[in-house]
Amino acid sequence: MILSSFRGHTIFASSLKRPRLLTRSKALNDETIFIVTNNEDEILFPENNNLLAKVDFVLVTSKSDIGVDRNEMNRRCYLKKLKEIGFNIMKKEDEFDLFFGIHAPDKIFEKYIQLLEIAERTCSSTGLNTISMSTRIRIINFILWRTTHLYDDRSNAGIFDCLRELLRNKTFLSAFPLHQESIWKKEHIFQRDWANWRCFIGKQPINQIRQYFGERIALYFAWLGWYTIMLIPAAICGAVVFLYGLIFFGDNQVSEEICKAHTIIMCPRCDQRCPFWKLSDTCSYAKITQLFDQEITVFFAMFMGIWATVFLEMWKRTRVKVVSEWDLFHWDEDEEELALGLIYDPDVPPVKYHHSFLRSTVVLLLGCFLIIIIISIALGIVVFRIVISVTLTKASVAVVRENASSVAVTISAVLHFLTIIIMTKVNYVVAKKLCQLERPRTVLARENSFTVKMFTFQFFTMFTSIVYIAFFLGRINGHPGNYVRVAKKWRLEECHPSGCMTDLFIQMSIVMVLKQLLSTSMEYAVPSIKIRWRKYKNRFSKDNIEDVTKYWIKNYNLNDFNSYSFFNEFLEIAIQYGFTTIFVAAFPLAPLLALVNNLFEIRLDAKKMLWLLKRPIPRKAKDIGIWLEILEVIGVLAIIGNALVISLTSDFIPRQVYQYKYSHCVDQRRTNLTLDCLTGYVNNSLSVFHLKNFDKIVPKDDGSVFLGFPVTHCRYRDYRNEYDYEYTGQFWHIFAARLAFLLLFENIAICIKYVASWIIPDVPVSVRNENLKKTYDRLEDELR
Repeated sequence: MILSSFRGHTIFASSLKRPRLLTRSKALNDETIFIVTNNEDEILFPENNNLLAKVDFVLVTSKSDIGVDRNEMNRRCYLKKLKEIGFNIMKKEDEFDLFFGIHAPDKIFEKYIQLLEIAERTCSSTGLNTISMSTRIRIINFILWRTTHLYDDRSNAGIFDCLRELLRNKTFLSAFPLHQESIWKKEHIFQRDWANWRCFIGKQPINQIRQYFGERIALYFAWLGWYTIMLIPAAICGAVVFLYGLIFFGDNQVSEEICKAHTIIMCPRCDQRCPFWKLSDTCSYAKITQLFDQEITVFFAMFMGIWATVFLEMWKRTRVKVVSEWDLFHWDEDEEELALGLIYDPDVPPVKYHHSFLRSTVVLLLGCFLIIIIISIALGIVVFRIVISVTLTKASVAVVRENASSVAVTISAVLHFLTIIIMTKVNYVVAKKLCQLERPRTVLARENSFTVKMFTFQFFTMFTSIVYIAFFLGRINGHPGNYVRVAKKWRLEECHPSGCMTDLFIQMSIVMVLKQLLSTSMEYAVPSIKIRWRKYKNRFSKDNIEDVTKYWIKNYNLNDFNSYSFFNEFLEIAIQYGFTTIFVAAFPLAPLLALVNNLFEIRLDAKKMLWLLKRPIPRKAKDIGIWLEILEVIGVLAIIGNALVISLTSDFIPRQVYQYKYSHCVDQRRTNLTLDCLTGYVNNSLSVFHLKNFDKIVPKDDGSVFLGFPVTHCRYRDYRNEYDYEYTGQFWHIFAARLAFLLLFENIAICIKYVASWIIPDVPVSVRNENLKKTYDRLEDELR
């Protein structure tokens, strides 16, 4: 009898007590649904060794769900629907789970081949047109995820469930394509030339990666390999800058003056119980600063700005050449999605583009709110560093007291790294929720939206504290007698007399090194531990399981791979690219560290893809997507960031102003030609503060006595006069020089960037000529 009608489907049922399977009788878009038998054996295809060897996908369900009406009916309905579509289904089991192998006959792909005219088709031994394994898996996955079933549960006459819902409600525990067993053999090209430490600096088999994992993953490894190769000249230049600093370590005029300044008494670092200190106490700190804060750093920063442009332009050319060889130059993802939808169900119209100003505004406001929270956390770390610095200054141990600032910066950098780990989880959840709120049209649009949001949140998480040290530390703290205070209690930090470059170097080195070490080790260790744990839990399973079942179980024990797993790989390298380019003037060794990390990263990622992860769904692509635009933004920020570091953070500009405006070298009648032009720079860069003007700065322990001598004044880093503590004319000269250098550096670098972009065309001439020839041949054939 007719039970009910639901969305145009006619539903028949009997008076059975348990829910019965409801399936369509003919095509995918047939509107009539009939009750079928409750016997699962009728769904299964007779076991055939040839078909077992050709199983494409495996669906896994737990034996504990047997007898649970809803899950059992869901599973049987779904499998019955797959059989009607044309899939062959085979069943295997172990002590804990049921495995359903899915094999797709060649006839399922005939319409796909006919509609898209895929160039990668080959002729099989049977004479049928077939497609590559990666495309085959992609089509099967599309059908599995689009297939819905309808059943009657007496409370609601018609309920649709798709594979996403079945995985969510644990009807199926997993759905995945099988790895080819041959890739785990030593003689396979992946094991020989890719996931092997012997080929540490060898070439990757990109074409084979593309054939097995799909174009998108192949392009990631091609991009990572190209980025690693391009890091070689940057790493060499950075190492030269570092070696140049080592060669002249301790032989710098500024550091020599600081080390000999035994009579220059500096103002206390805090208001209460903080002693005066000699400038010479920071001799080691000054020498380390001169390793990076030198004239050659300016040219290195300019080089890295140009390098970032050349790297991206050369990658565009490499990418075009690769996708042209793969015959994907004119490929369009939307076209393939529409074609698959038409083949599967021509009655379902495509999802249209839409835009909601209200949703976009809400997403923007929520994103800005999270960014404000991230900035607030960074400011909290700043306050923590201030408190720690004051506390360590009062320590009884002389070494700790003398290096209080460096120790505080180191501790805060480690704390910053811990907040990065925590906020990464928070950023992931928020970015995913905001994407759901936007409701993107396609999977690609959803991934691009998530990528932009997650990268933005991570960028602020990583760089907010670094930006503070680079551009605000020591510039908004005031001066003795009028310090800027946090909560009217703690003074803001001051820069070292030789500058803030070392503070920035410490922050960047700790965050970058720890981030790379932890990310590289954890991304391999965590999946390995998970697999070992699954094997440990199943150690009591039966030993008499056949080889086919063992092979399926081995694949099932691997970790899941999804689009967000792939996103994490790109995000890690993009953040590293930011560290390598934006503040590289303060950390010349960043390209070298990135190069070493990426050499390990390529091989670890290869091993992870082969041994630790389920086979991903191969996806076509002709570029790295939204990541290219993100890298271009980072390239622009690199020019701005390095210009600001040299003009604001470094003492390069003040030294040049002193040398050419205030030093003895300005006087052409100088008699002592042996003196360096920077002689007297340190004394010139320190202002005088008279203790009589502010009694509170005098330490309570010994009044105005330091080392047995009366102290009437102390020095601090700034350009102020000693009478009313207003800025001197030299301060404004330096300010104008900083601004002029900033504008000049940015304009020159950006001009070079655009000239390089113009000189290096995105599409090589050979590729253009090849496409021109193909177009000509096609038109000539049509004319004939």
